[in-house]
Amino acid sequence: MPDRSSINHSCHVLIDEVSWNSSGIEWDTHITQLSRFVLSEFEWDRSVEVTIKLTNDAEVQNLNRQFRHKDKPTNVLSFPAMTNEDIPHLPADFPIILGDIALAFETITREAIEQKKSLDHHVSHLVVHGLLHLLGYDHETDLEAEEMETLEIDILSKQSIPNPYKE
Repeated sequence: MPDRSSINHSCHVLIDEVSWNSSGIEWDTHITQLSRFVLSEFEWDRSVEVTIKLTNDAEVQNLNRQFRHKDKPTNVLSFPAMTNEDIPHLPADFPIILGDIALAFETITREAIEQKKSLDHHVSHLVVHGLLHLLGYDHETDLEAEEMETLEIDILSKQSIPNPYKE
């Protein structure tokens, strides 16, 4: 297995909603660096790619309706591209395409204000949350939720971001 530090993971950030640009944060750089850090926390024998789309409530509501049958916007949606069964069939030099994440500007901004969190910290939490979903983590049961939240808190603390679940 190659040295973890020698594997270069890719994050493609698509800004599809102009409101993201008004926050004064360089989202492309911020999200790319965070995503690479998160992915480096796991064992990989090859590079991994993910796409993160910064969009709006209307698009996320449409995606949520289409794929989850919930006709409402939400903060983050994750769409895995491959299963663990697909990976062994990839050529050795082909990256693992984890999937796509969509983030809704209006919902995330509103939540950050309501929860008294900075926008960049809240977005960081949701990026980590979305990436963990792409990696197979879930929160359908209390045990799954505890495992996922513990990982989120640990990863975020390594980025000097406070526990997002602490009130």
